[in-house]
Amino acid sequence: MNYSNYQHILFKKREPGILWVTLNRPEVLNAADARMHTELVNLWQTIGADASVRVAVITGAGRAFSAGGDLKLVEEAYANYEEIIRILDEARELVYNIIHCKTPIISAINGPAVGAGLVVALLADISIAAESARLADGHVRMGVAAGDHAAIIWPLLVGMAKAKYYLMTSGFVDGKEAERIGLVSLCVPDAELHDKAMEVALNLATGPQQAIRFTKRALNQWLLDAGPIFDHSLALEMLNFFSPDMIAGVEGLREKRKAEFPSAGEGGM
Repeated sequence: MNYSNYQHILFKKREPGILWVTLNRPEVLNAADARMHTELVNLWQTIGADASVRVAVITGAGRAFSAGGDLKLVEEAYANYEEIIRILDEARELVYNIIHCKTPIISAINGPAVGAGLVVALLADISIAAESARLADGHVRMGVAAGDHAAIIWPLLVGMAKAKYYLMTSGFVDGKEAERIGLVSLCVPDAELHDKAMEVALNLATGPQQAIRFTKRALNQWLLDAGPIFDHSLALEMLNFFSPDMIAGVEGLREKRKAEFPSAGEGGM
């Protein structure tokens, strides 16, 4: 794909070699429908193939970074083997494509970031959150295992105790707390977010390019070493797509209430 093929992502090139990337479905808080999810998967190969880009900054249009996956997309995948396999492949490629992208990536997290949006926000090489940002891995709230990026990076960022707490409860964390526990690189006041992201981008874009990229490559080996853990978690997540708990979770999210999971009822397990 080239930049003109993307429908839900905007691109703006800035000197010297900075690509500003904006997730652009603000009317639904940049939630990813099937098209946008595919675009997020392909995005990193497109950027990596562009020799004119020294660093990419990704943010969200409007008041959110990304509200994750579209609930309709998830609901339609329930017990649909072929669709579940498609989602598994895309979810796996999204994580590995970000990790293997040779271009330094900065995320400017300007609001809620969950689901696929959180994958991008936290797998970026440098993550900068606004104070009002709200981050959560919502998988368990939706009745499925914390797959996607969670098992590959949360324990490295915040330690096992915090990772288990936030992943097993689907608890939200704001920008300040995310920085305090090490979930993001930096937290800044909302009004300073884009300026700070550009400041860091300029630092990288005017630094020794191969040294920066080789440092990224070496550090990402920690993530690749955790690849089997990630693949396992993703397979378990997909297994839950056959569970009635998932439908109950989707209904709870749609109706903005605590889900009533069948497995938590009398004799459910």
